[in-house]
Amino acid sequence: MKNSAFLVKNIRKLVQVENEPELFRAGKTMQQLNCIDDAFLLTDGEIIIDFGKMSDWKEEKLSNLKGKVEVIDATGKMVFPTFCDSHTHTVYAGSREIEYIDKIKGLSYEEIAKRGGGILNSVERLRKATEDELFDSAWERLSEMASFGTGAVEIKSGYGLSTEDELKMLRVIRRLKEKSLLTIKSNFLGAHAVPKEYLGRQTEYVDLIINEMIPMVAAEELADFIDVFCDRGFFTVEDTERILMQGIKYGLYPKIHANELDYSGGIQVGVKYNARSVDHLEYTGDEEIEVLLGSETMPTILPGAAFFLGMPYAPARKMMEAGLPVAMASDYNPGSSPSGNMQFVLSMACIHYKMLPEEAINATTLNTAYAMGVNEELGTIAKGKLANFFITKQMQNIEFMPYAFGSNKVETVILKGQKI
Repeated sequence: MKNSAFLVKNIRKLVQVENEPELFRAGKTMQQLNCIDDAFLLTDGEIIIDFGKMSDWKEEKLSNLKGKVEVIDATGKMVFPTFCDSHTHTVYAGSREIEYIDKIKGLSYEEIAKRGGGILNSVERLRKATEDELFDSAWERLSEMASFGTGAVEIKSGYGLSTEDELKMLRVIRRLKEKSLLTIKSNFLGAHAVPKEYLGRQTEYVDLIINEMIPMVAAEELADFIDVFCDRGFFTVEDTERILMQGIKYGLYPKIHANELDYSGGIQVGVKYNARSVDHLEYTGDEEIEVLLGSETMPTILPGAAFFLGMPYAPARKMMEAGLPVAMASDYNPGSSPSGNMQFVLSMACIHYKMLPEEAINATTLNTAYAMGVNEELGTIAKGKLANFFITKQMQNIEFMPYAFGSNKVETVILKGQKI
Protein backbone atom coordinates (compact mmCIF):
# COMPACT_ATOMS: atom_id res chain seq x y z
CA MET A 1 0.00 0.00 0.00
CA LYS A 2 1.39 3.36 -1.05
CA ASN A 3 1.42 6.16 1.51
CA SER A 4 2.34 9.79 1.11
CA ALA A 5 3.71 10.12 4.66
CA PHE A 6 4.50 8.18 7.83
CA LEU A 7 4.71 9.34 11.42
CA VAL A 8 6.33 6.72 13.64
CA LYS A 9 5.95 7.79 17.27
CA ASN A 10 6.87 6.55 20.75
CA ILE A 11 9.94 4.73 19.38
CA ARG A 12 11.87 3.10 22.22
CA LYS A 13 15.15 3.80 20.40
CA LEU A 14 15.75 5.42 17.01
CA VAL A 15 19.05 3.87 15.90
CA GLN A 16 21.85 5.23 13.68
CA VAL A 17 20.66 8.83 13.40
CA GLU A 18 22.84 11.31 11.58
CA ASN A 19 22.86 15.10 11.76
CA GLU A 20 26.15 15.70 9.93
CA PRO A 21 26.95 13.48 6.93
CA GLU A 22 29.65 10.84 7.42
CA LEU A 23 31.17 8.73 4.65
CA PHE A 24 31.83 5.83 7.00
CA ARG A 25 33.14 5.05 10.47
CA ALA A 26 36.59 3.56 11.04
CA GLY A 27 38.65 2.20 13.91
CA LYS A 28 37.39 3.20 17.34
CA THR A 29 34.67 5.42 15.86
CA MET A 30 32.90 2.24 14.75
CA GLN A 31 31.89 1.93 18.40
CA GLN A 32 29.89 5.14 18.06
CA LEU A 33 26.21 4.70 17.33
CA ASN A 34 24.00 7.76 17.53
CA CYS A 35 20.57 6.94 18.95
CA ILE A 36 17.56 8.82 20.34
CA ASP A 37 15.40 7.32 23.09
CA ASP A 38 11.63 7.90 23.09
CA ALA A 39 11.70 9.26 19.56
CA PHE A 40 9.60 10.07 16.50
CA LEU A 41 10.34 9.75 12.79
CA LEU A 42 8.47 11.65 10.06
CA THR A 43 8.59 10.91 6.34
CA ASP A 44 7.00 12.57 3.32
CA GLY A 45 6.89 10.63 0.08
CA GLU A 46 10.22 8.82 -0.35
CA ILE A 47 12.15 11.10 2.02
CA ILE A 48 12.82 11.38 5.76
CA ILE A 49 11.95 14.95 6.70
CA ASP A 50 12.25 15.01 10.50
CA PHE A 51 13.10 13.02 13.61
CA GLY A 52 13.78 13.71 17.26
CA LYS A 53 12.59 13.16 20.81
CA MET A 54 8.88 12.76 21.45
CA SER A 55 9.12 15.66 23.90
CA ASP A 56 9.97 17.88 20.92
CA TRP A 57 7.12 16.64 18.73
CA LYS A 58 4.55 19.22 17.67
CA GLU A 59 1.42 18.43 15.67
CA GLU A 60 1.96 21.45 13.44
CA LYS A 61 4.84 19.50 11.84
CA LEU A 62 2.09 17.75 9.89
CA SER A 63 0.62 20.94 8.47
CA ASN A 64 2.91 21.13 5.44
CA LEU A 65 2.40 17.53 4.40
CA LYS A 66 0.27 17.20 1.30
CA GLY A 67 -1.44 13.87 1.65
CA LYS A 68 -2.64 11.31 4.14
CA VAL A 69 -0.33 10.54 7.08
CA GLU A 70 -0.23 7.01 8.46
CA VAL A 71 0.61 7.03 12.15
CA ILE A 72 2.47 4.02 13.58
CA ASP A 73 2.76 3.63 17.35
CA ALA A 74 6.13 1.98 17.98
CA THR A 75 5.86 1.77 21.76
CA GLY A 76 8.46 -0.70 23.03
CA LYS A 77 9.95 -1.08 19.54
CA MET A 78 13.06 0.22 17.80
CA VAL A 79 13.64 1.76 14.40
CA PHE A 80 16.79 1.06 12.36
CA PRO A 81 17.85 2.17 8.89
CA THR A 82 17.52 -0.79 6.55
CA PHE A 83 20.59 -2.91 5.96
CA CYS A 84 22.67 -2.35 2.84
CA ASP A 85 23.95 -5.61 1.36
CA SER A 86 26.91 -4.61 -0.81
CA HIS A 87 27.91 -8.05 -2.09
CA THR A 88 25.43 -10.58 -3.49
CA HIS A 89 25.02 -12.96 -6.42
CA THR A 90 21.23 -12.99 -6.14
CA VAL A 91 20.52 -13.76 -9.80
CA TYR A 92 21.17 -17.46 -10.36
CA ALA A 93 19.47 -20.59 -11.67
CA GLY A 94 19.04 -23.32 -9.10
CA SER A 95 20.58 -24.30 -5.80
CA ARG A 96 23.69 -26.43 -5.22
CA GLU A 97 22.84 -28.58 -2.21
CA ILE A 98 24.60 -31.64 -3.66
CA GLU A 99 27.89 -29.76 -3.38
CA TYR A 100 26.88 -29.05 0.20
CA ILE A 101 27.09 -32.79 0.82
CA ASP A 102 30.54 -32.82 -0.80
CA LYS A 103 31.59 -30.13 1.66
CA ILE A 104 30.27 -32.21 4.55
CA LYS A 105 32.40 -35.10 3.29
CA GLY A 106 35.47 -32.89 3.43
CA LEU A 107 36.04 -31.61 -0.10
CA SER A 108 37.40 -28.08 -0.34
CA TYR A 109 35.96 -25.22 -2.39
CA GLU A 110 38.79 -25.62 -4.89
CA GLU A 111 38.40 -29.42 -5.13
CA ILE A 112 34.70 -29.07 -5.88
CA ALA A 113 35.47 -26.46 -8.55
CA LYS A 114 38.04 -28.76 -10.22
CA ARG A 115 35.38 -31.49 -10.46
CA GLY A 116 33.15 -29.16 -12.49
CA GLY A 117 31.18 -27.93 -9.50
CA GLY A 118 31.27 -24.52 -7.92
CA ILE A 119 30.83 -21.49 -10.14
CA LEU A 120 30.92 -23.56 -13.34
CA ASN A 121 27.95 -25.60 -12.11
CA SER A 122 25.95 -22.38 -11.77
CA VAL A 123 27.17 -21.25 -15.20
CA GLU A 124 25.79 -24.37 -16.86
CA ARG A 125 22.40 -23.88 -15.24
CA LEU A 126 22.19 -20.16 -15.91
CA ARG A 127 22.96 -20.55 -19.59
CA LYS A 128 19.88 -22.80 -19.93
CA ALA A 129 17.58 -20.41 -18.03
CA THR A 130 15.45 -17.69 -19.60
CA GLU A 131 15.48 -14.07 -18.47
CA ASP A 132 11.97 -14.48 -17.09
CA GLU A 133 12.96 -17.53 -15.05
CA LEU A 134 15.97 -15.70 -13.63
CA PHE A 135 13.89 -12.62 -12.86
CA ASP A 136 11.15 -14.57 -11.08
CA SER A 137 13.52 -16.53 -8.85
CA ALA A 138 15.60 -13.45 -8.00
CA TRP A 139 12.43 -11.51 -7.20
CA GLU A 140 11.49 -14.11 -4.58
CA ARG A 141 14.95 -13.90 -3.04
CA LEU A 142 14.86 -10.10 -2.90
CA SER A 143 11.44 -10.20 -1.24
CA GLU A 144 12.76 -12.53 1.45
CA MET A 145 15.84 -10.33 1.97
CA ALA A 146 13.63 -7.27 2.40
CA SER A 147 11.52 -9.10 5.00
CA PHE A 148 14.68 -9.40 7.13
CA GLY A 149 15.33 -5.66 6.87
CA THR A 150 17.50 -5.22 3.75
CA GLY A 151 16.78 -2.10 1.72
CA ALA A 152 19.69 -1.95 -0.73
CA VAL A 153 21.47 -4.73 -2.64
CA GLU A 154 24.40 -4.92 -5.00
CA ILE A 155 23.91 -7.79 -7.45
CA LYS A 156 26.80 -9.21 -9.46
CA SER A 157 26.79 -11.06 -12.76
CA GLY A 158 29.39 -13.79 -13.23
CA TYR A 159 27.35 -16.96 -13.81
CA GLY A 160 27.16 -16.40 -17.56
CA LEU A 161 30.86 -16.24 -18.53
CA SER A 162 29.98 -15.64 -22.16
CA THR A 163 29.07 -12.32 -23.71
CA GLU A 164 25.49 -13.40 -24.39
CA ASP A 165 24.86 -14.82 -20.93
CA GLU A 166 26.61 -12.07 -18.98
CA LEU A 167 24.42 -9.55 -20.83
CA LYS A 168 21.39 -11.72 -20.03
CA MET A 169 22.19 -11.60 -16.32
CA LEU A 170 22.77 -7.86 -16.35
CA ARG A 171 19.49 -7.25 -18.17
CA VAL A 172 17.71 -9.23 -15.46
CA ILE A 173 19.38 -7.05 -12.83
CA ARG A 174 18.22 -3.97 -14.73
CA ARG A 175 14.64 -5.27 -14.67
CA LEU A 176 14.91 -5.85 -10.93
CA LYS A 177 16.19 -2.27 -10.50
CA GLU A 178 13.20 -0.93 -12.40
CA LYS A 179 10.55 -3.01 -10.59
CA SER A 180 11.80 -3.35 -7.00
CA LEU A 181 11.51 -0.90 -4.12
CA LEU A 182 14.97 -1.99 -3.03
CA THR A 183 17.84 0.21 -4.15
CA ILE A 184 19.86 -2.03 -6.47
CA LYS A 185 23.37 -1.59 -7.86
CA SER A 186 24.63 -3.74 -10.73
CA ASN A 187 28.13 -5.22 -10.88
CA PHE A 188 29.70 -6.79 -14.00
CA LEU A 189 31.70 -9.82 -12.85
CA GLY A 190 32.65 -11.47 -16.13
CA ALA A 191 35.93 -12.40 -14.42
CA HIS A 192 34.27 -14.68 -11.87
CA ALA A 193 35.91 -17.85 -13.25
CA VAL A 194 37.31 -19.18 -16.50
CA PRO A 195 34.52 -21.02 -18.40
CA LYS A 196 35.01 -24.63 -19.50
CA GLU A 197 35.43 -23.68 -23.14
CA TYR A 198 38.42 -21.48 -22.23
CA LEU A 199 40.18 -23.82 -19.79
CA GLY A 200 43.89 -23.63 -20.52
CA ARG A 201 43.32 -20.40 -22.44
CA GLN A 202 42.78 -17.95 -19.60
CA THR A 203 44.48 -15.02 -21.36
CA GLU A 204 42.13 -15.45 -24.33
CA TYR A 205 39.13 -15.28 -21.98
CA VAL A 206 40.51 -12.12 -20.38
CA ASP A 207 40.87 -10.70 -23.89
CA LEU A 208 37.20 -11.51 -24.53
CA ILE A 209 36.16 -9.65 -21.37
CA ILE A 210 38.26 -6.64 -22.33
CA ASN A 211 37.59 -6.42 -26.05
CA GLU A 212 33.98 -7.55 -26.27
CA MET A 213 32.12 -7.82 -22.95
CA ILE A 214 33.08 -4.51 -21.32
CA PRO A 215 32.29 -2.34 -24.38
CA MET A 216 28.89 -4.05 -24.79
CA VAL A 217 28.04 -3.78 -21.09
CA ALA A 218 28.93 -0.09 -21.18
CA ALA A 219 27.03 0.52 -24.43
CA GLU A 220 23.79 -0.70 -22.81
CA GLU A 221 24.62 1.00 -19.48
CA LEU A 222 24.05 -2.29 -17.69
CA ALA A 223 26.52 -1.99 -14.80
CA ASP A 224 27.59 0.44 -12.09
CA PHE A 225 30.68 -1.53 -11.05
CA ILE A 226 33.23 -3.93 -12.51
CA ASP A 227 34.62 -6.78 -10.42
CA VAL A 228 37.30 -9.49 -10.65
CA PHE A 229 37.83 -12.66 -8.61
CA CYS A 230 41.53 -12.02 -7.97
CA ASP A 231 42.61 -15.10 -6.04
CA ARG A 232 44.56 -18.34 -6.17
CA GLY A 233 43.22 -20.56 -8.94
CA PHE A 234 41.16 -17.78 -10.49
CA PHE A 235 42.46 -14.48 -11.95
CA THR A 236 45.96 -13.12 -11.46
CA VAL A 237 46.95 -9.61 -10.45
CA GLU A 238 48.01 -9.01 -14.05
CA ASP A 239 44.63 -10.20 -15.38
CA THR A 240 42.91 -8.02 -12.82
CA GLU A 241 44.82 -4.89 -13.75
CA ARG A 242 44.04 -5.33 -17.43
CA ILE A 243 40.31 -5.80 -16.74
CA LEU A 244 40.04 -2.93 -14.27
CA MET A 245 41.84 -0.49 -16.55
CA GLN A 246 39.42 -1.28 -19.38
CA GLY A 247 36.44 -1.04 -17.02
CA ILE A 248 37.56 2.36 -15.76
CA LYS A 249 38.01 3.52 -19.35
CA TYR A 250 34.34 2.67 -19.94
CA GLY A 251 33.11 4.37 -16.77
CA LEU A 252 32.75 1.34 -14.48
CA TYR A 253 33.81 1.72 -10.84
CA PRO A 254 36.20 -1.06 -9.66
CA LYS A 255 35.53 -3.61 -6.91
CA ILE A 256 37.50 -6.77 -6.10
CA HIS A 257 36.92 -10.29 -4.78
CA ALA A 258 40.20 -10.57 -2.87
CA ASN A 259 42.14 -12.89 -0.57
CA GLU A 260 39.41 -15.46 0.06
CA LEU A 261 41.68 -18.42 -0.66
CA ASP A 262 45.19 -17.00 -0.14
CA TYR A 263 47.31 -13.87 0.03
CA SER A 264 46.59 -13.10 -3.62
CA GLY A 265 47.60 -9.46 -4.05
CA GLY A 266 43.97 -8.65 -4.66
CA ILE A 267 43.79 -6.09 -1.85
CA GLN A 268 46.84 -4.26 -3.16
CA VAL A 269 45.55 -4.10 -6.72
CA GLY A 270 42.15 -2.97 -5.48
CA VAL A 271 43.65 -0.05 -3.58
CA LYS A 272 45.92 0.78 -6.54
CA TYR A 273 42.87 1.27 -8.75
CA ASN A 274 40.81 3.00 -6.05
CA ALA A 275 38.28 0.18 -5.80
CA ARG A 276 35.16 1.11 -3.88
CA SER A 277 35.61 -2.07 -1.86
CA VAL A 278 37.71 -5.20 -1.59
CA ASP A 279 35.62 -8.16 -0.44
CA HIS A 280 36.12 -11.49 1.40
CA LEU A 281 39.54 -10.80 3.03
CA GLU A 282 39.95 -14.08 4.91
CA TYR A 283 43.70 -13.76 4.28
CA THR A 284 44.56 -10.26 5.46
CA GLY A 285 47.88 -9.53 7.14
CA ASP A 286 49.91 -6.53 8.25
CA GLU A 287 50.94 -5.65 4.69
CA GLU A 288 47.34 -5.63 3.47
CA ILE A 289 46.17 -3.57 6.44
CA GLU A 290 48.94 -1.03 5.83
CA VAL A 291 47.93 -0.71 2.17
CA LEU A 292 44.28 -0.15 3.08
CA LEU A 293 45.02 2.53 5.69
CA GLY A 294 44.48 5.96 4.24
CA SER A 295 42.81 4.63 1.10
CA GLU A 296 39.22 5.20 0.00
CA THR A 297 38.64 1.44 -0.37
CA MET A 298 36.21 -0.22 2.05
CA PRO A 299 37.33 -3.60 3.46
CA THR A 300 34.23 -5.78 3.22
CA ILE A 301 33.92 -9.08 5.06
CA LEU A 302 31.45 -11.82 4.05
CA PRO A 303 30.73 -13.90 7.15
CA GLY A 304 28.27 -16.25 5.46
CA ALA A 305 30.87 -17.63 3.04
CA ALA A 306 33.52 -18.24 5.70
CA PHE A 307 30.90 -19.86 7.95
CA PHE A 308 29.43 -22.09 5.23
CA LEU A 309 32.79 -23.15 3.78
CA GLY A 310 34.55 -23.57 7.13
CA MET A 311 37.23 -21.07 6.15
CA PRO A 312 39.35 -18.80 8.35
CA TYR A 313 37.57 -15.70 9.60
CA ALA A 314 38.93 -12.36 8.40
CA PRO A 315 40.73 -10.45 11.19
CA ALA A 316 38.04 -7.82 11.70
CA ARG A 317 39.16 -6.94 15.23
CA LYS A 318 42.76 -6.43 14.13
CA MET A 319 41.66 -4.35 11.17
CA MET A 320 39.55 -2.02 13.33
CA GLU A 321 42.25 -1.72 15.97
CA ALA A 322 44.61 -0.60 13.20
CA GLY A 323 42.16 2.18 12.35
CA LEU A 324 40.37 0.65 9.36
CA PRO A 325 36.65 0.70 8.65
CA VAL A 326 34.91 -2.64 8.14
CA ALA A 327 31.74 -3.43 6.19
CA MET A 328 29.80 -6.70 6.31
CA ALA A 329 27.68 -8.18 3.50
CA SER A 330 25.90 -11.48 2.86
CA ASP A 331 27.57 -12.82 -0.33
CA TYR A 332 24.19 -14.43 -1.06
CA ASN A 333 24.90 -17.12 -3.68
CA PRO A 334 23.97 -20.76 -4.31
CA GLY A 335 27.39 -22.29 -3.65
CA SER A 336 29.11 -20.70 -0.69
CA SER A 337 26.57 -18.51 1.12
CA PRO A 338 22.96 -19.50 0.43
CA SER A 339 21.40 -16.83 2.64
CA GLY A 340 20.63 -13.14 2.22
CA ASN A 341 19.61 -12.64 5.85
CA MET A 342 21.52 -9.57 7.03
CA GLN A 343 20.29 -10.09 10.60
CA PHE A 344 22.32 -13.30 10.57
CA VAL A 345 25.32 -11.39 9.18
CA LEU A 346 24.92 -8.93 12.07
CA SER A 347 24.95 -11.83 14.54
CA MET A 348 27.96 -13.45 12.88
CA ALA A 349 29.86 -10.16 13.14
CA CYS A 350 29.47 -10.35 16.92
CA ILE A 351 29.77 -14.10 17.45
CA HIS A 352 32.68 -15.00 15.19
CA TYR A 353 34.40 -11.67 14.52
CA LYS A 354 34.11 -10.37 18.11
CA MET A 355 32.61 -7.07 17.00
CA LEU A 356 30.55 -5.06 19.47
CA PRO A 357 26.88 -4.62 18.49
CA GLU A 358 27.55 -0.95 17.68
CA GLU A 359 30.43 -1.92 15.38
CA ALA A 360 28.35 -4.59 13.70
CA ILE A 361 25.47 -2.17 13.07
CA ASN A 362 27.85 0.35 11.53
CA ALA A 363 29.33 -2.43 9.40
CA THR A 364 25.93 -3.43 7.98
CA THR A 365 24.41 0.02 7.50
CA LEU A 366 26.62 3.11 7.08
CA ASN A 367 29.85 1.37 6.05
CA THR A 368 28.23 -1.06 3.66
CA ALA A 369 26.20 1.79 2.14
CA TYR A 370 29.55 3.39 1.34
CA ALA A 371 30.82 0.07 -0.05
CA MET A 372 28.06 0.08 -2.65
CA GLY A 373 28.10 3.82 -3.29
CA VAL A 374 24.71 4.73 -1.79
CA ASN A 375 25.84 6.44 1.42
CA GLU A 376 24.40 9.79 0.33
CA GLU A 377 20.88 8.37 0.34
CA LEU A 378 20.98 5.34 2.65
CA GLY A 379 22.77 3.82 5.64
CA THR A 380 21.53 6.18 8.37
CA ILE A 381 18.40 7.93 9.60
CA ALA A 382 18.97 11.46 8.29
CA LYS A 383 16.88 14.32 6.94
CA GLY A 384 16.81 14.20 3.16
CA LYS A 385 17.79 10.53 2.91
CA LEU A 386 15.44 7.90 1.56
CA ALA A 387 12.71 6.70 3.90
CA ASN A 388 14.22 3.21 4.20
CA PHE A 389 13.86 1.83 7.70
CA PHE A 390 12.45 -1.06 9.66
CA ILE A 391 10.50 -1.23 12.89
CA THR A 392 11.41 -4.10 15.17
CA LYS A 393 9.22 -6.22 17.33
CA GLN A 394 9.29 -5.17 20.97
CA MET A 395 12.81 -5.36 22.40
CA GLN A 396 14.67 -3.85 25.32
CA ASN A 397 18.00 -2.90 23.75
CA ILE A 398 20.05 -2.97 20.53
CA GLU A 399 22.10 -5.90 21.82
CA PHE A 400 19.06 -8.14 21.27
CA MET A 401 19.36 -7.73 17.48
CA PRO A 402 22.60 -9.75 17.12
CA TYR A 403 21.93 -11.85 20.22
CA ALA A 404 18.72 -13.52 19.00
CA PHE A 405 20.29 -14.90 15.82
CA GLY A 406 17.59 -17.44 14.98
CA SER A 407 14.49 -15.28 14.73
CA ASN A 408 13.30 -12.41 12.59
CA LYS A 409 13.19 -9.35 14.82
CA VAL A 410 11.69 -7.13 12.09
CA GLU A 411 7.98 -6.34 12.25
CA THR A 412 7.52 -3.64 9.58
CA VAL A 413 9.71 -2.60 6.64
CA ILE A 414 9.39 0.76 4.85
CA LEU A 415 11.25 1.22 1.55
CA LYS A 416 11.17 4.54 -0.32
CA GLY A 417 8.27 5.60 1.85
CA GLN A 418 6.20 2.50 1.12
CA LYS A 419 5.26 -0.31 3.48
CA ILE A 420 6.18 -3.68 2.01
